[in-house]
Amino acid sequence: MAKKPGTRKPRKVAKTAKALRRAPRQSRKIAEAQATYTPEKQTVKINAAKGRPMLTWVGKRPLHQVTAFPAQLVERFAPPLSNGGGDRGGGEGLLFHGDNKDVLAYLLANGYRGKVNLIYIDPPFDSGADYVRKVQLRGVTGAAKLDGETYTLGEQIQYTDIWANDNYLQFMYERLLLLKELLAEDGSIYVHMDWRRAHPIKVVMDEVFGEQSYVREIIWRIGWVSGYKSTPDNWIRNHETLLFYARDKSQLTFNKTYVPYPPDYERWGGRPSGKGLPIEDVWGVFPQEGVTSLQVVSFAKELTDYPTQKPEGLLERIIRASSNPGDLVLDCFIGSGTTAAVAQKLGRRWIGCDINKGAIQTTSKRLQTIMLEQSEAEKKTAANKKLPEMDKDEEPRPAQLAFSIYRVNDYDLQIQHNEAVNLACEHIGIKRTKSDTFFDGELGKRLVKIVPFNHPLTPLDLEQIKNELAARPDEERDITVVCLGKELAVDGWLADWNRYRRQKDFPNKIEIIELRTDPRYGKFFAHQPVTAKADIQRADGQIKIKIRDFVSPTIVERLKEQAGILTPHIDDWRAMVDTVMIDSSYDGKAFNIALSDVPEKKNDLVAGEYELAAPDGATTVAVKIVDMLGEEVLVTKQV
Repeated sequence: MAKKPGTRKPRKVAKTAKALRRAPRQSRKIAEAQATYTPEKQTVKINAAKGRPMLTWVGKRPLHQVTAFPAQLVERFAPPLSNGGGDRGGGEGLLFHGDNKDVLAYLLANGYRGKVNLIYIDPPFDSGADYVRKVQLRGVTGAAKLDGETYTLGEQIQYTDIWANDNYLQFMYERLLLLKELLAEDGSIYVHMDWRRAHPIKVVMDEVFGEQSYVREIIWRIGWVSGYKSTPDNWIRNHETLLFYARDKSQLTFNKTYVPYPPDYERWGGRPSGKGLPIEDVWGVFPQEGVTSLQVVSFAKELTDYPTQKPEGLLERIIRASSNPGDLVLDCFIGSGTTAAVAQKLGRRWIGCDINKGAIQTTSKRLQTIMLEQSEAEKKTAANKKLPEMDKDEEPRPAQLAFSIYRVNDYDLQIQHNEAVNLACEHIGIKRTKSDTFFDGELGKRLVKIVPFNHPLTPLDLEQIKNELAARPDEERDITVVCLGKELAVDGWLADWNRYRRQKDFPNKIEIIELRTDPRYGKFFAHQPVTAKADIQRADGQIKIKIRDFVSPTIVERLKEQAGILTPHIDDWRAMVDTVMIDSSYDGKAFNIALSDVPEKKNDLVAGEYELAAPDGATTVAVKIVDMLGEEVLVTKQV
């Protein structure tokens, strides 16, 4: 990536070098903290907002403290380097799946208070429907487009139920309070808004950060106007707003950026001086008269079909100006992953999170591709014995070449969505019981436990059921567990539990009813999971894998819905597959990605056959296959 012309003050250059020196030490400490799993919840104190003016809305309440729940490691990606390490000793990027309020609380409880140098967020500000991505099957047969994953009830709270103005303001107020606690003294925050929300959120930010922390309002011209956007009978809207605040303006990190003078600059009365024109606070997405190409912010080739995606050029400008190499960048509405992708390319550390699983998967694929390219470049650098010091005209080296995905959940086993639970019980035929303090009802002769719908079923939920049964030695009924989604590790736990009980003829066998909710169906329905068949063998020091078949009932069902009376036919199972990942030493807990097959183009298919080096001794090989809607299946074999 070519470096844009410009200058930096000597103080900033010195700070950049200092940041690069300190990054590995800080990152190792962070990585060690992440590796420690503590199931206990923590209470995190939050400072009150003392700024002025203060906006009032119905239901406004301060946030004095939040509960920090534990995080569970789900996946880790670290491409191999010539020195055998995936992170160069510099730690790793962190990607969290969960409600960002819970994630921010977790970060505050785990050493990140005052450690984030730059925050960019692009929160929802329009319509919940805008956040459902469109997906297309791969290959020649991939002409049909489908709606992407629908939202769980937890996601609906964040993307649908907040649209009432008062709820939205409270939603943003709480998250801004948490984000302020995470900002470093020299840090800054950019909040991306549209015309509906920019003005009230500006006042909320004045209260949270203080009016004295306001730096600038940036206008981003979003493109040429056409179609329905050109129909209003007054001024045509064609911009969005970025609100730029500092934690402390006297210590603010800002690298002023310049662009060359346009050819006709003097003809229009300009007088060139210095090294160029400083970039102003109005940014364009397409070239306009009198605007140079370097002042333009537009999409390159990074489109992911994710709704609300922002161009890398926009984030590149923000990250270059408001952070230095080695600094930590945070985006808690990560979406398609643009913030993390640009931060990775520019040698910054990063943290991202999103409540939507599709966003996490999209971001993960994007970062895997970037890190693999950077890893290859690092290998060539090492082979050429090039000095590791950064040339002033080169892009900074990656701050890390690994990332981990964590899930943050609330594991209090209590029903938080009573209306949804009642609907589920009615649909399944569960008889509710109010006398039992743990189980929620009965289904025939079975006891029923309904897992809170704000998180998928996990082994920890099943351990709670196990402990409850241990306290009821005379209970002989089997158990039905109702949930909205489940972690992959649940299947192994459940198989071991039921196998032992069948062998000993013990009671309390457990079955799972996994539900999905889809607004178009208007009801709950039993979910048929994706299935796969794969041959996994060990030969001549290599692990050889061949995927023989893959079926996604959800994709087939949605194709039927769109096709009407016609029965859909998919010639190649690979058209339904988005990504294939392989862990050659699976421990049954975290999935460490040793090989990842992410097709470069939309019409490309996954290979389906793979070969990689076998580790010493017996090992469990795990193949994770993700379909185009984000559903996963795991095939394992010990070899």
